[in-house]
Amino acid sequence: MSFQAYLDTIQAKTGLDAEGLKTAADAVGLSAGGALKPGVKAGQVVAWGKDELGLGHGHAMAIYALLSGKRGPGD
Repeated sequence: MSFQAYLDTIQAKTGLDAEGLKTAADAVGLSAGGALKPGVKAGQVVAWGKDELGLGHGHAMAIYALLSGKRGPGD
């Protein structure tokens, strides 16, 4: 599955596109300006994705990759 396919599935499940995910992560204190805050670990993002957004592990890890700048829309 491509990274964009992960983002598409996340959007279908949550209604949040990449920018929406960044805004939501900012709102819960995981990121600032859509970028992962220093000291925030993958496990914290995964827990948020699973618990609050109802996603599986792989999709939650895609959010971590998005916030950490390792992947972006179109990758």
